[in-house]
Amino acid sequence: MKAFWNNQLLAESNETKIIEGNHYFPPGSINRDFFKSSNTHTSCPWKGKASYFSLEVNSEENKDAAWYYPDPKPAASEIKDYIAFWKGVEVTK
Repeated sequence: MKAFWNNQLLAESNETKIIEGNHYFPPGSINRDFFKSSNTHTSCPWKGKASYFSLEVNSEENKDAAWYYPDPKPAASEIKDYIAFWKGVEVTK
């Protein structure tokens, strides 16, 4: 699977995990040059507290377009630190 935004490859992996229709990419599969930490957090009843990254590509920002669970609840332990995308990020084979 590959994740693209603003004509740049953000992540690529043959080992994504699919949860609720989202592909979660292993932490080592992302191009960290495009990721900026965010102070945004949300909560999921069964996965736990999500943290976010904003994307910066070609001087454009896509705020909070990637999320991950640094300390997931036991039911979601398989996606610890894996990154998923939204907000216009295209995930394709």
